[in-house]
Amino acid sequence: MPTYCVIGTNRGLGLEFVRQLAASPDNIVIATVRPDADRTDLEKVASPTTHILECDTASVQSVHIFSNQVARNVLNGADGPSTTKIDYLIVNAGVNGSPKDQDSLALNPVLLSEQIAVNVVGPAKVLEFLVDRKALSPSVRVINMSSGLGSLALSADMSPRKSVGYSLSKAALNMLTVHQGHDIRARGLAQAVVIAMDPGWVKTRMGGEGALLEPDVSIAGMLKVLHGLKDEDNVSFYTSDGARKPW
Repeated sequence: MPTYCVIGTNRGLGLEFVRQLAASPDNIVIATVRPDADRTDLEKVASPTTHILECDTASVQSVHIFSNQVARNVLNGADGPSTTKIDYLIVNAGVNGSPKDQDSLALNPVLLSEQIAVNVVGPAKVLEFLVDRKALSPSVRVINMSSGLGSLALSADMSPRKSVGYSLSKAALNMLTVHQGHDIRARGLAQAVVIAMDPGWVKTRMGGEGALLEPDVSIAGMLKVLHGLKDEDNVSFYTSDGARKPW
């Protein structure tokens, strides 16, 4: 049974990931939520093999506690250590919140710090701690949920530019992806693949009503990309339809 871990699942893209993955009885799904999050919708789509755990990516301590719980309570059985490992890690948790009228000459340092904490430091610590706890398969596939707004190449030609704090954090996440793809292999997971993913403009609370993609279409596309990743795809930036995106 393949084991999936989805970070950030109480709504939006993460919830749809769980809905599609939990539909198969062959999948073990680890779904995380913030301690204060409403779990109602998540519990409706969860299966008997879905484990709902708390993880707040804004808190390094919370991520550390989560990684310990995964290693002790999910991957290890009552009879001791298990051979079960996480095969697919989807780091979906993120925040935007950038004021529409904010630009690079009027950055809100508090808001930017919050975005960096959740969108960059959180994903860094999730992978770090799960590697430390030996919770990942040697050929684990990792998706960091990025955005087209994090692409330097595309932003250079964008007019008007928007969501500067969010864009900065996603550009940093892309660079984190580049480092993680090399560092995780150096730590012994020689077949691991780490990519950044642009889900597209999706009709979620973050994406808004004007978005173009339905959540089920975006997630189905991303899962197809995830399951098709090969060794040479390590350190790549993809869109949900499988196209490569420029950094």
